[in-house]
Amino acid sequence: MNLLQKAPNRHIPKRLTSFVLVFLVFCIFLLNGCSKRPEEAAPTTAAPYPEEIFESYEHFEEEQLKAQKEFDRQMKELFRDEVSGRQIDLHFMLKDPSAYGIDKAQSLYGQISLEDMAQAREEQQSLKTMLERFDPALLTSEQRLTQRILQSFLATEEKSYGLELYAQPLAVTIGVQAQLPILLSEYVFYKKQDVDDYLELLEGIDEYYKQLLDFQRQKADAGLMISNLLLDHLIESCEGYLLTPGDNFMIDTFNSRLDSLPELTEEEKKAYRQKNEALLEDHFVPAYQILIDGLNSMRDTGSEEKGLCAYPQGKEYYEYLVYSATGTSYSSIEDLLRDMELTMNKQLVQTSLLLRYHPELAEELDTYSYRQTNPEDMIEELKSLSQKEFPPLAECNYTLKTVPKSLELALSPAFYLVSPIDDYQDNVIFINENPRFASNELYNTLAHEGYPGHLYQNVYFHTHCKTDIRQLLSFKGYSEGWATYVEYLSYFMDNGLRPEMGELLAANSIATLGLHACLDVYINYMGWNREQVREYLTDYYEDPGDLTDALYIAMIENPANYLSYYVGFMEFMNMRQTAEKELGDQFDPMAFHTFLLNMGDAPFDVIQAYFTSWLANQKNRK
Repeated sequence: MNLLQKAPNRHIPKRLTSFVLVFLVFCIFLLNGCSKRPEEAAPTTAAPYPEEIFESYEHFEEEQLKAQKEFDRQMKELFRDEVSGRQIDLHFMLKDPSAYGIDKAQSLYGQISLEDMAQAREEQQSLKTMLERFDPALLTSEQRLTQRILQSFLATEEKSYGLELYAQPLAVTIGVQAQLPILLSEYVFYKKQDVDDYLELLEGIDEYYKQLLDFQRQKADAGLMISNLLLDHLIESCEGYLLTPGDNFMIDTFNSRLDSLPELTEEEKKAYRQKNEALLEDHFVPAYQILIDGLNSMRDTGSEEKGLCAYPQGKEYYEYLVYSATGTSYSSIEDLLRDMELTMNKQLVQTSLLLRYHPELAEELDTYSYRQTNPEDMIEELKSLSQKEFPPLAECNYTLKTVPKSLELALSPAFYLVSPIDDYQDNVIFINENPRFASNELYNTLAHEGYPGHLYQNVYFHTHCKTDIRQLLSFKGYSEGWATYVEYLSYFMDNGLRPEMGELLAANSIATLGLHACLDVYINYMGWNREQVREYLTDYYEDPGDLTDALYIAMIENPANYLSYYVGFMEFMNMRQTAEKELGDQFDPMAFHTFLLNMGDAPFDVIQAYFTSWLANQKNRK
């Protein structure tokens, strides 16, 4: 529900991938001043440098080259090990693994158990030790950035040590069981081997879901089970995947991908189709039935609905989730919450002023429209409008698809499917046409998912980043913060809206998202109950009604999820406002956006240091 009392238009688009994305290299080049041309150089009679100075310099240069070569070797090894860990990851991250010296993935889906999590901790600590062995002064600027980002990531992960059972791989819209079918239906067949790999994944899905269920039982045994109400929501999300034999999206998409392989004979295609249908019936559908039956068996093992902090170490785990989900530069959640509310209230003040000085806007809320009404036309217009304030993008293709009917209730209003590292040309955006999302602003949703949002951001990165390991690192605060930031800007573009209406909708959008994010913290970190949530909402709504329960449950089901979008947006806006204040009329949106895109996917505590240098450079140029 948005704060203008209209039908809900606040969407939270999800990027449908559990894989990691990446960040771009931002190198700061220091100019040493202008030098004279050789013919203008003045002769000198100064004595030559002592030989020991040359020897010292050569020794330092040798140390540099040795350290840089070893750092690159370690990063390449880390990349190959990480990207080849799971077949599902490997396929979506690399179109041609053999070009990277990778023949086969280590497993289909990986393992989910406390033992494997303990091993992951050990590997992270080994990586931390390895990174500490490198003197930053000996590395290139690009390598130093990689080192800083990895160290920041590892420092955040250490906050979760000992709290592994608080993880929730099963969740209504962002859980494994909700996202994996779409990934499987979009598993591209480049060659015949990909078909065989896909069918192997399909055959192994029930065993993988058994691991998920075992982990859920361990959570229940530890007193960390969700309530019956939340359990019902989770079971309902699984029931949408009990596909009936014959006509269903997993069959249709498979057959369509199969037809795109000219190397297959009709007999081979027929055999593959039969095997796919058999595996769906024998493994895919049973996998979801296993989850449903297993979750039902854990009924009554949880307590009433409550925020994460109500569990023994829940507050500690929530703090980890916040920093993991946002990568924020704020040193405490209390300081972060203060600025979250301040940002939200500024937007609310803006909506009040607009409605006071333009009272006709209230009547126009039900009649305004964008210039474009067709999704493809919207994308093309956004692509064109983005050229004004965003750097040029390599040519690429995109396909708009609709979410299968059977999955509409389990998935988000829209999402972008990340393209492989070595194949940025083909991109996919899904739109959910369920009536409950009918009031969403599709234009701004496509700005979030397409141009200049996720699609633009990722293609730009793929075509500029030359460091493979960075392509595997994902910081949701950066990626979703960027998409939310440009979504906000799309309200101000030449989109057919009256400028005042665009400003009103933009302020309302951010204020509504801010309300969700603040409640997320209050419920999961401060321990608010339903009554406290209702009282809070009365400051913004005359009668919150059913909204109290809806928001309370939403925050409990996906703690810290809203913060990725809102806090990321805040971080970008804070930097922009600082730059605008410091540079005045010399502020250039194109230069600012180019800096952010070149910086790429990274925690904001790392970005802030580079932003300070960038801003100083801009001021010097001014």
